[in-house]
Amino acid sequence: MSMPVITPGDGTREQAITDLIESIALQETALSHILNAEGEKMQAVIAMEDVTPEQLLELNQSVEQLVGSITRLEMMLQSKLELFSAELS
Repeated sequence: MSMPVITPGDGTREQAITDLIESIALQETALSHILNAEGEKMQAVIAMEDVTPEQLLELNQSVEQLVGSITRLEMMLQSKLELFSAELS
């Protein structure tokens, strides 16, 4: 996946809001890729023939931590959107 190109806007308030929404969308896309990769990792570990209960518990803890971190990031992204939600309605 290549890096997105973000071009500077024309300096208007509307452009700033658009840029903010675009940045949030890009962050959401990145988070979805992280979650997808974590799901693939889980499938690979679960499919292992010699996986131990300890390994599954370790995997579960790792997933819990990641989901917790992503949840906190999602809350911050929601807060960013709420800054302008009244103006966009």
